[in-house]
Amino acid sequence: MRAQDSATASSPIAVVEPPATSPTASAASRTEASAAAAHGPAAASPAHQPTGAASPATGSAPGRSGTALAGLGVVAFSLTFPATAWGLESFGPWSLVALRSVLAALVAGGVLLVARVPLPARRHWAGLAVVGGGVVVGFPLLTTLALQTSTTSHAAVVVGLLPLTTAVLGSLRTGERPSRLFWGAALAGAAVVIVFTVRESGGALAAGDLYLFGALLVCAAGYTEGGRLARVMPGWQVIGWALVLCLPLAVAGSLVALPLEPVRLTAHGVVGLVWVAAGSTFLGLYVWYRGMAAIGVARASQLQLAQPLLTLVWSFLLLGEEISAAAPVAAVAVLVCIAATQRAGRRAARTSRAVRTPARRP
Repeated sequence: MRAQDSATASSPIAVVEPPATSPTASAASRTEASAAAAHGPAAASPAHQPTGAASPATGSAPGRSGTALAGLGVVAFSLTFPATAWGLESFGPWSLVALRSVLAALVAGGVLLVARVPLPARRHWAGLAVVGGGVVVGFPLLTTLALQTSTTSHAAVVVGLLPLTTAVLGSLRTGERPSRLFWGAALAGAAVVIVFTVRESGGALAAGDLYLFGALLVCAAGYTEGGRLARVMPGWQVIGWALVLCLPLAVAGSLVALPLEPVRLTAHGVVGLVWVAAGSTFLGLYVWYRGMAAIGVARASQLQLAQPLLTLVWSFLLLGEEISAAAPVAAVAVLVCIAATQRAGRRAARTSRAVRTPARRP
């Protein structure tokens, strides 16, 4: 039966004969097949490449964009302490933390609702609870309480220690194993930041130091868990669901704290509240987790070595605090340490890829 007869018949089966190929085309096909076999899967068409979860990239376009996103998150975080100091002009510490969480959760919930994002899998809720407890509730509350008795420059000590703590927790939680060069540069950068901030604060320990060290631990845990979750879901969904998860607690805290603490609305107070809610808590954490998923927890955490120095700049511009001549020296030293950690991370990534990639046959 010919193909055209079968195609027009009432039978549902049609037999299509393969098109004839010339000897030249057959030879070309065999040549292409041989080339593809010689070069392995890498020579396959992009349409046939498998798609999956992105792994941390370094030295490539995703790696550079991840570094830029994480750096933008650091800039947003560096404004948190000055904005909190402004917010305390209008609200008490408990009211400020509760209101910032409520506002941020409403923004995040609205975005999730408009985007019709499905609920996370049940296995991710425990990690989201860690993120919420660390970066949505714990760190804001403890640092806000500390800023009642500490200056922003003294509170920057906790930010100086945060990258190292995050890298340690990240290596334990995610299995990352940074090189010795990475750890050496990270420790050197942390030492520079600690010496600088302690020197600038006069070397005296403030009453809020226990709050600051507690904030350091819970924030590092939240960053580490958020960076892990951002590898399996978009970063904005990680912080979005963490905020929504904390919304009932934030609403209850607002209802209890607002009647007990005085409220004196000022322009600074309102701007500070809006920034810590929308800027630091939602936008900052969104780009931070997205960048962390691209370049890894350890490398992203070291970008935060620049955060205390940026905070001092904002404190000078927004709060009128003076910056000493040692600031630019410390800034250069910290940037050198950041460059060393990033270079060590790229070198480790190249070595890892070389080990995983089998040698091609000649």
